[in-house]
Amino acid sequence: MSVTRIDPANPEVLLDPFTAYGEAREKSPVARMSLPGMGDLWILTRYDDAKAMLADPRFELNANSFMTMPGFPDDCLPYLRSTMSEMNGAEHARLRKLVAPAFTARRAAEFRSRIEVIVARLLDALPDGETVDLLAHFARPLPMDVICELVGIPDENRPRWREYGVAVAAGYGPAFVAAIPEIIADAKATVELRRTSPADDLISHLLSAQDEDGDRLSDIELVTLVWQLVTAGQTPTNLIVNGLETLLTHPDQLAALRADPGLMPRAVEELTRWVGPQLLTVPRYAREEVSFGDFVIGKGEAVMAAIVSANRDPRKFTSPDELDVTRTPSVGHLGYSHGAHFCLGAAFARAQTEVALSAVLQRFPDLAPAETPQRTPDGGTWRLASLVVKPQKG
Repeated sequence: MSVTRIDPANPEVLLDPFTAYGEAREKSPVARMSLPGMGDLWILTRYDDAKAMLADPRFELNANSFMTMPGFPDDCLPYLRSTMSEMNGAEHARLRKLVAPAFTARRAAEFRSRIEVIVARLLDALPDGETVDLLAHFARPLPMDVICELVGIPDENRPRWREYGVAVAAGYGPAFVAAIPEIIADAKATVELRRTSPADDLISHLLSAQDEDGDRLSDIELVTLVWQLVTAGQTPTNLIVNGLETLLTHPDQLAALRADPGLMPRAVEELTRWVGPQLLTVPRYAREEVSFGDFVIGKGEAVMAAIVSANRDPRKFTSPDELDVTRTPSVGHLGYSHGAHFCLGAAFARAQTEVALSAVLQRFPDLAPAETPQRTPDGGTWRLASLVVKPQKG
């Protein structure tokens, strides 16, 4: 049986990955892709296969799953190696057990009021004028402001952390390389501060947390977690602007949401399924031969799940290419992955997106696009280069 090849650099794939991956899904449960530095990889295109692989211990994350990023000083390396994302089995379970209580849905709900304050402050600070770019002035700074509040970064240091967020969001390059050592240094300083002056924040909580056996995070593990939150915590930026752009181009769905604001949690799940920013999972490597239908993934071969096609698989979702903010059930998508490496911060990302979208729609009852949104070509992330709107404040 022939295997469909997907070229992530093909303009047709970059501009409309939903159609490209969807066509591949309907031809075969697997596809092939070549990535620089990683060679050929298997792509699982269908929901059930993707979900099964993500929860299957026969597929592991390791150092090869992540692109090598040279240029960091030696004293940073202990914080860049053996991150939770790269761990498997007992090692991963130990760290997850220690930190998971800090990221529950209950704690996210308790933190929601603090997100609301940050969102209101950013909206108050939008520049005056007939138009505004909600990506540059709202969605991009929001996640780093939330992370600073969550982690416990002192107020006087937060402008610097915003700059870190810009560098990280831009991807690997000179600014990224320069930012990581500074993030690590500032995280270490904050850990020392909270050791003697605890507050209601993540670092203070994790410094005191231990399991029933007395195990607790080391300082290296805690600092590593902080900088990982900075890099992984940028997801709401793209989800918020993707969601706003989608609602503005689907006036019936926007009207339904305005008529019943209580639909927002369900709408955020549907938007995550429909225009979630992550198109593909991080590569995992087969520890032994594993079959998907007539296809065999050999030991040591790399495989990724195509979230972009799995989340629109008609075998799982009714009318999957239709946006429906009232969809029931609204959960079940793979936007936050699945299995042992399910996104640790999912509850906080959901809360942040719900608060952000609710506040924008409430504050700007006549919100309208000011120009055609332009996308940033990215084979791994569905994201906008800007979202310029006419706020028309109410």
